[in-house]
Amino acid sequence: MAEDRTTTPAGTDIPDVPPAAAEYAERPAPPRINTSVPHSARIWNYLLGGKDNYHVDRLAGDRVVEVFPGMRDITRHSRHMLTRAVRFLAGEAGIRQFLDIGTGLPTEDNTHEVAQRVAPESRIVYVDNDPLVLVHAQALLTSTPEGKTDYIEADVRDPERILAAAAETLDFSRPTALMLMGILGLVADHDEARSIVTRLMDALPAGSYLALYDGADTDPAYVEALRRHNSAPGVVAYTPRSPELIGRYFDGLTLLEPGITSVSHWRAESGPWPVAAEVACFGGVALKS
Repeated sequence: MAEDRTTTPAGTDIPDVPPAAAEYAERPAPPRINTSVPHSARIWNYLLGGKDNYHVDRLAGDRVVEVFPGMRDITRHSRHMLTRAVRFLAGEAGIRQFLDIGTGLPTEDNTHEVAQRVAPESRIVYVDNDPLVLVHAQALLTSTPEGKTDYIEADVRDPERILAAAAETLDFSRPTALMLMGILGLVADHDEARSIVTRLMDALPAGSYLALYDGADTDPAYVEALRRHNSAPGVVAYTPRSPELIGRYFDGLTLLEPGITSVSHWRAESGPWPVAAEVACFGGVALKS
């Protein structure tokens, strides 16, 4: 499991986020939201200390943390990489369109907020398949007057549907950043996951970028925690992969420096803080030429 999606300077030592389970009373679920089984977006929200989760999600998150306390480090460091990647794409790379699949629940420094701080005219389309994400997206994923933000409820396994719906907001004749942050581990078959990336990138013109990270099998404790998580009834299994397999998603593209690396090390910013330790989540950013 690896999605993030508060904000301290990149490369810092980040204090633990207190568990949310004891802090928030259970709230009625909006219609269509199944609270009998955990959902990855809500588990991730819990691990970040958020409020938008249910008892079943907190139990699932606690099972992971019990075996692998470093899970919260992964959630925070992956968030920081997302922030740095979007800032680079909207700034130095000049990208004005973002297709962010596997959005997760809104927290701080969402893609549209980072991009539109750099370039207010940026247009962002979010994609997720949890109705709770849709509820929050409608309320929180606002936009600058110059730009636009939209949300599509769809599954990553249906890229053609995603592209057709996103084309109502994005102009796919112009360079676009495709963001797949922590989502492909939910696709059990690696060949299928690679096919999804290929089909999405094939629809984008030269000058587009792929920004991607996923949980890696570099830490045995993380792998064991996911094994236990995946064995629970009703969950969608998450498959960690080697950095080499994660790198295959970028085949045919030009990887930017520093290549495939731990999210805590991807363009970590210099400052008076020590460089963060490697975490079991790897990714990178690449250009389609």
